[in-house]
Order: sequence, then structure tokens, then C-alpha cells
Amino acid sequence: MAVLVIADRDGDTVRDTTHKTVTAASKLGGDVDILVLGQGAKAAADAAAKIAGVRKVLLAESDALSHQLAEAVEATVLGLADGYDAILSPATTDGKNVMPRLAAKLDIAPISDIVEVVSADTFVRPIYAGNALETIQTSDAKKVITVRPTAFDAAGEGGSASVETVKGADSAKSAFVSEEMVKSDRPELGAAKIVVSGGRALGSAEEFHAVMDPLADKLGAAVGASRAAVDAGYAPNDYQVGQTGKVVAPGLYIAIGISGAIQHLAGMKDSKIIVAINKDADAPIFQVADFGWVADYKTAVPELMKALG
Repeated sequence: MAVLVIADRDGDTVRDTTHKTVTAASKLGGDVDILVLGQGAKAAADAAAKIAGVRKVLLAESDALSHQLAEAVEATVLGLADGYDAILSPATTDGKNVMPRLAAKLDIAPISDIVEVVSADTFVRPIYAGNALETIQTSDAKKVITVRPTAFDAAGEGGSASVETVKGADSAKSAFVSEEMVKSDRPELGAAKIVVSGGRALGSAEEFHAVMDPLADKLGAAVGASRAAVDAGYAPNDYQVGQTGKVVAPGLYIAIGISGAIQHLAGMKDSKIIVAINKDADAPIFQVADFGWVADYKTAVPELMKALG
């Protein structure tokens, strides 16, 4: 069996999500290759080549791939698909955009958001906002899979894979227009070891940032938010944690003013330690919290900041 992993690239490096997807790929058995897409992405390909357990790295470059246009990525991967029994991608925004397109072109059913590899044709994935797990077995000869990175350990370094250049496709149906990059000195939300999240109870965007930012800076944490807080305009979309946002599993997750709807719990309940601060003692968040503090955040957060020195 040969398995292709589509790398999640960040400039000249590959994100931790790639390492975790390689771990999932290795559980299928057989050789694991990584596809790095972009323009001027040789440094990222060299970084991917150092991941343990990788046979070779394929580097595909074109103008359309520099911005990860879904049509160009799908066309590039489709051109390589004949050589692989399974194609895996992290279940990121890009992965969720590309992989269903690829599966449709291959006329197979995509397998999404897996959290366990039982065998080469059997996988476990969450359903009902993470409240249940289903085991699925596919009869498709070729498999297109997205992987929930928080469910797998990251593959180590120490590999010495070769890097080969392959043809990168262009996109005839879409064109890159512009992007607005959010710059922050804080860790990236999906990879942070500590996350502090705020909910709608904070009342306004000004209050949200006045409470969350100093605490995050004190802990060296990333800032997250519930969907209710994002919909209310307290925080930008890329802060959202939950079923329709980012799935995180940090060592410490602090939820402030978040009731704990199942959609939010689906995005953070795998965190190692969960601390909840909410003045409603019956809030669902306390059912998954390791430590619960029934208090108004206006009192609790200053006390926490004082205790942290």
C-alpha cells in the first residue's frame, strides 16, 4: 500500500498537523509520501523530508498553488492519485475544501474527520457533534480521508526522505484576489498548549479583549471564542472553537463565560485539563470541566490574574 499525505504548509515550514496526519497514515501500513504544494516551497519540502517514517516528498509548484486554490490543489492531487491507495489530509479548512472535490472526481465516498485507524479499510469518526463515535468500513479501492489532528500524536523528526519535483496544476475557474492576515505574537490557536476562550457573557468586543488578552498574555496562551461570541462580533471568525470552528486539544483550556453548548464542546472536550468559569452552576460546561469555578468572571478573572502574579 502507498499513502499520500497532503502537507499543511506555513511558509517555509509544515505545521504540526502534517506530522499528526503522517502518524495516521502510517497506521494504514505501507509507504508514506508527503505532497508539498506552493510556489517557492522548497524549504517547506525539505522540512517535510525530515519527518520520521516518510519515504519521499513530492514538491508541486505553480502560481495558483501559492494561495492553495482548491481547484488547483485538487487537479494536482488528481494527477498523482493513480499511484496511491489512500490520500490523507488534515481536517483543516483547506483539507475540508479540497478532499470532497477530489473524492467526487475519483467517484468515491470521502471519509471525514477520522480519530482512529482500525485497519486499512476501517476507521472511527465522531458524529452528532462528537457525542457518539461510529466505526465505518469502506469497500472503495482508493480512500480519500481527512484526519482530526488532535486525535493523533505527532510523528517525530529524524527522517531523510528524498524530494522530487512534480507538475503543479493551475486553476482555470478561480483566481486569487486578496487576503487579510491576522498578525499576533500569541501562539496559533490550533497548535497552542494553552487556550483561553470567552463567551457571549462578556457582553461586548471591548470587554472581551479587555478580559481575555491580558490573561492570554500572562499565560502565553492563544485566545479562542464560542460561536455566540463570534456571531455577536466580540471576536473574529478565526477565534471560533467548536463544531463549525477549530478543534483544539491543548494541555490547558480555560472557558470564561461559556455555557457549553454541544457544538462548542465538540471543539475542545479533548483538552487535557478544562477549567470553567461561569456564574451559572448548571451550565453544561461544568459537565466536562476538570475544575469548575462558579463565579462572575468580573470577580474571578482579576483574582486569577492576581494569583498568577
